[in-house]
Amino acid sequence: MAPKCIPRSLVNFISTARTTSLRAAAATKAPLCLGRRRCLLERPRAGAWPICRQAFSTTTRKSFADIDDSLDLRQQDRESDGVDVCIVGGGKFYEQSLLKQLANEAGNEHFRVLLLEKASEIGAHILSGAVIEPSAIDELIPNWKAEENESRFEHATAATTDKMRFLTKGMAIPIPAPPQMNNHGNYIVSLNQFTKWLGERAEEVGVEVYPGFAASEVLYESDGSVKGVATNDLGLSREGKPKESFERGMEFHARTTLFAEGCHGSLTKQVAKKFDLRRDSQPQTYALGLKEVWEVQPEKFRKGQVIHSMGYPLPADTYGGGWMYHFGDNLVSVGLVVGLDYPNPWLAPYGEFQKMKHHPLYASVLEGGKCISYGARALNEGGFQSIPKCAFPGGALIGDTAGFLNVPKIKGTHTAMWSGMLAAEATYSALNSNHEGTVFLYDYEDRLRASTIWQELKEVRNMRPSFHSPLKLYGGIMYSGLEAFLFRGKTPWTLNHSGPDYASTRSADESKKIEYPKPDGKISFDILTSVSRTGTNHEEDQPVHLHVKDWDAHAKMEFPKYKGVENRFCPAGVYEYVEDSKKELGVKFQISAQNCIHCKTCDIKDPCQDITWKTPQGGEGPKYFMT
Repeated sequence: MAPKCIPRSLVNFISTARTTSLRAAAATKAPLCLGRRRCLLERPRAGAWPICRQAFSTTTRKSFADIDDSLDLRQQDRESDGVDVCIVGGGKFYEQSLLKQLANEAGNEHFRVLLLEKASEIGAHILSGAVIEPSAIDELIPNWKAEENESRFEHATAATTDKMRFLTKGMAIPIPAPPQMNNHGNYIVSLNQFTKWLGERAEEVGVEVYPGFAASEVLYESDGSVKGVATNDLGLSREGKPKESFERGMEFHARTTLFAEGCHGSLTKQVAKKFDLRRDSQPQTYALGLKEVWEVQPEKFRKGQVIHSMGYPLPADTYGGGWMYHFGDNLVSVGLVVGLDYPNPWLAPYGEFQKMKHHPLYASVLEGGKCISYGARALNEGGFQSIPKCAFPGGALIGDTAGFLNVPKIKGTHTAMWSGMLAAEATYSALNSNHEGTVFLYDYEDRLRASTIWQELKEVRNMRPSFHSPLKLYGGIMYSGLEAFLFRGKTPWTLNHSGPDYASTRSADESKKIEYPKPDGKISFDILTSVSRTGTNHEEDQPVHLHVKDWDAHAKMEFPKYKGVENRFCPAGVYEYVEDSKKELGVKFQISAQNCIHCKTCDIKDPCQDITWKTPQGGEGPKYFMT
């Protein structure tokens, strides 16, 4: 007969045994067995530990069905693993590869670089335009597209022509593009393809890449320095109670932890607050990028053509613009960027994007084609003024999570890669010179300030905030033209951003209501059809990862003033107010977290800052294709 409850001593013994097994495997490179729903390594690679598919225990869960309710499984000790460097986020694989290369070249093959990625596979959460400047990848992998390289990246399309247009409702007026937007020598890519390829190169040099592991908690040493991260618990019900499939999260301890979560990372927010990293910088300002990939008719395809637009459909008080890139074989990337400091709560970025595609500039290419992919993601636009302190005790911020996007150039891949490479060199040097105690990457901050990243962003620092002038869009275009062609960043002044994006939102009653046309199902689509093209999946019976403390209180706080702004700023139909006569307001606020495509817009734009985005179970969210 099974016992009525499991003694605490047995639970501790199981936890200790599993931890011992893990550490022994790490030391001997023996098969690594974990009692989780997937093994740490999901596919074989040269020199990798063998993949283990055997569970830690062969005892069925049913034998533990009578666990005493007083035993909280969430309080069990977590398994842990110790590494030299832990990287949170599998963005563009710059610092991981370089770190491991430096260690290999020094004969330190046991130097462990581990990467945790919340997506089910590398690249699945990556979305960008994208035209990349190849300076950083040329430095990291000089033969990245060479014919003689069997592992070359085969999907880069050289940019051939540039066009810049100012749109009215029916016209596309040619305007001069600033020199920053000259794409000669650049390449059009699917960044999600490019990232996946970089991940394979990282594994080849020995980086331990673990997709499907969502880091949800920052761990600290007793002195306050970062100790590492922990992944979230699996198998919790919607009410937060352990189910039969419950598995405790895992801790990863590292001498240095690098946060590469991308724009508005959830853990980056925590460390920025703890170490006051923004004390000397202006608030970050953001935009939402919405993108589709189309297969177009061959006669409309112009391989390598790059088109950008400003103006229609966005109002003059809203920063943003569209793009259309021809790449691959009859593929077109089309999208719209909308600054999240827009004031009108009736504006819906998704609706603006669908409307833009009906403009003759875009519709003439898309008509007769087929939309094969959709996605959306927030991006940093604060630039030079908004760069935080990037190093702190035990770790650093790198790439997009620190905010290195060059807004006028509409590029951030090369600056993200450069920052990662600088951090890799500083990290390896610091670990070699400091064998005990807390590691602080002073050299990383110094290298950043001496790099082309700093110079590049400082030169264009006044362009984005110039659009806040009383002349709005037109004033911004004129001032940016002067900066681009005359001042070149040498002015003695630095313009300020207007404040956090959520604070710019006016009340609905004092704003012009916007009605969007019904989608035609050929060029424009309803939002749920678009979400179906993202491959998004979340288990329904788990805690809602979009945290709102009290849904009714949220509705009372926001609906009377903003009339459902959450439904409009979300590009995935996650938030909704539905009629409910039982509620005081006559409507009920609800969240469809299964639709979430992890864009982070709600965490940024919500006027009352009552929504907090947190990581759901690892491996969930969108599974982007060709984005």
